[in-house]
Amino acid sequence: MKPKVTVVGAGNVGAQCAYRLAQRGAADVTLIDVVEGLPQGKALDMSQAGAVDGFDALITGTNNYADTKESAVVVITAGLARKPGMSRDDLIGKNAAIMKSVVENSVKHSPHAVLLIVTNPLDVMTHYARRISGYPANRVLGMAPLLDAARMQYFIADTCKCSIKDVYAEVLGSHGDLMVPVPRLSTVKGKPITELLTAEQIKAIVDKTTNGGAEIVALLKSGSAYYAPGSAAAAMAEAIVTDSKKVISSCVQLSGQYGIKNVYLGAPAKLGKAGVEEVLEIELTAAEKGALQNAAQAVQALYPVLP
Repeated sequence: MKPKVTVVGAGNVGAQCAYRLAQRGAADVTLIDVVEGLPQGKALDMSQAGAVDGFDALITGTNNYADTKESAVVVITAGLARKPGMSRDDLIGKNAAIMKSVVENSVKHSPHAVLLIVTNPLDVMTHYARRISGYPANRVLGMAPLLDAARMQYFIADTCKCSIKDVYAEVLGSHGDLMVPVPRLSTVKGKPITELLTAEQIKAIVDKTTNGGAEIVALLKSGSAYYAPGSAAAAMAEAIVTDSKKVISSCVQLSGQYGIKNVYLGAPAKLGKAGVEEVLEIELTAAEKGALQNAAQAVQALYPVLP
């Protein structure tokens, strides 16, 4: 019997996450939303696509949290998306109310689940989900650093005119203006991009990475990114339910790493069935560590805004 992953929110991000999970085949999927018919219709459509795409995961749509019981992972995508001109921080008040309801219901029916947060502002919402759930920090984490790294990988590949499969990108910090891309640890076929590109090219990549989500919001005009965020969440949920021990950049609570305590921030983490099994501390320069600590201070400053 496959483990169950519940995806909360049947909008664009949630639906992409659910579908990618079904394709990966490591778990059955329950898709839940407050809108009647929406998760049921999308689940039925995805299930029928299995005949074409060659997967047989059980996909269930529901409006009832009782149907999510005994989930191994609960992916929370529910919340308002950004509109042009909005920052992720503008969403705190409204999305905190949604997060509280979702977490309380999820904990009630899946008390042993790992919570994977996608809702923005991600670093703050992940901290809030942990506070509401009462779970240990290893069982509550956020998705965004993997997404930020994926965006940087794309911009590196586009600049170098190479396959994205040959690119590795390292991104730490918060999901927003204070994220910390690390060019000297980002590579093409193992070679640092600092040896392949000019300072101007690297600066352009860092700027594009930092503004990657805002660029998509501006282009769409009526929504935000969902293919890459949904796929990133699915990859992380798969790593957890398969107990892979895979190291994935995640939003995790730091407990002294990089000189930071009790703040959720992006860092490499080993993922398994317990959630975050280890936070890896990589060697940073003084400037990189300073940027990471600035990000931590900015995230922590938003905690008092939460209800």
